[in-house]
Amino acid sequence: MQQVEQAWAGIDAGKGHHHLVVIDSEGRRLLSRRLSNDEPELAAVITAVLARAEEVTWAIDLADGPAALAITLLLERGQRVLYLPGVAVNRIAGAYRGEGKTDAKDAAVIADQARMRSDLRQLHLDDTLLAELRMLTAHRADLAADRSVSSHAYCERPHESTSSTRTRTINRLRVRVRLLGIFPALERALDFTNRGPLVLISQFQTPAALTAIGREELERWLRERKVRHANKLATAAIHAAEAQHVRVPGEAMAGELVGRLAANVLDLDRQLTELDKLIADRFHRHHHAKVITSMVGIGDLLGAELLAATGGNLDGFASADHLAGYAGLAPTPRDSGRRVGNLHRPKRYNRQLQRVFYTSALISIQRSPASKSFYQRKRAQGKRHGQAVLALARRRVNVLWAMLRDDRPYEEGQPLTALAA
Repeated sequence: MQQVEQAWAGIDAGKGHHHLVVIDSEGRRLLSRRLSNDEPELAAVITAVLARAEEVTWAIDLADGPAALAITLLLERGQRVLYLPGVAVNRIAGAYRGEGKTDAKDAAVIADQARMRSDLRQLHLDDTLLAELRMLTAHRADLAADRSVSSHAYCERPHESTSSTRTRTINRLRVRVRLLGIFPALERALDFTNRGPLVLISQFQTPAALTAIGREELERWLRERKVRHANKLATAAIHAAEAQHVRVPGEAMAGELVGRLAANVLDLDRQLTELDKLIADRFHRHHHAKVITSMVGIGDLLGAELLAATGGNLDGFASADHLAGYAGLAPTPRDSGRRVGNLHRPKRYNRQLQRVFYTSALISIQRSPASKSFYQRKRAQGKRHGQAVLALARRRVNVLWAMLRDDRPYEEGQPLTALAA
């Protein structure tokens, strides 16, 4: 590669291999090469590129996962690395010469976009704490999705809450496995969203089984497993069993399946509880933790997801508006001809970050007078519930931005606009 003053390097990242294209200030291609996703080869190519240019700006279409090694090697050398999402690359590629899609073309597009644009997000080297938070929150999202339980019969969302996952699972206990059909009195008497009833039906699912053990022995069994209100639960279960004397066909098999699924829910709860403790421990080691959680509606989990989504600080965002846009909370214009002021929700945004702000806004409506007042004002203006919550979430982006900028905790007595000034 010839010696140049400034160069732009685009990396099309893949699992086993990446493709690197380096261009000069005129957009001329200086290097195009396929690289193994291994440290020796990546390090050698980085050294070679840096030796041929006085200044290099790097850009890549992945911010983690398979690209983590390459990004780390670049950032450890003090290189400037920009992030251009793969979705954006695919859309922009159509404006470049040639209809074919290759890794080399995508890498060239990435390099050229880095050369022309000044709005791309800059990546920073994660410290160990932030890397752990990213892994833990991602693992929790996977666990909460519970793919083994929520099969194709259910509509899944990528970052669905744990409570929704457990609700789907419990619905399978009631409906798909026909608990209601074999033992309707028990289904009606107990609240299976609580741990106690789940512990009970993991072992006793039929009237005969409950009648055989009796109320006193059942209460003792429940207490041994640290079930709250064991006496009330045992009494309700035995009362339901005494009301049914008929054995429904298939009762034994249905009972076994109910027991297995109840055990699955309990195991899911146990894993999530342990994971939440790990997340809280790591989150509170971060210097922004106290400021973030001082804002009504943001606890340890949402705070950890916020850090994971933003990179642990706001250095990568030029303003609160930039952060709001990244979270999908700032509308984008779609004007054409005489049609002006036509605003729509963006299609490209960080869904995890949007969920953090939206969920925390929902919680704050119940717990914060200032948030409730803002929400009610938007509703009075004719906005639907979802629109009002999104408007509140957008305002809270400004407030949180100011809090982190000034390292200042939230004070409920102040109007929402005070901190954002």
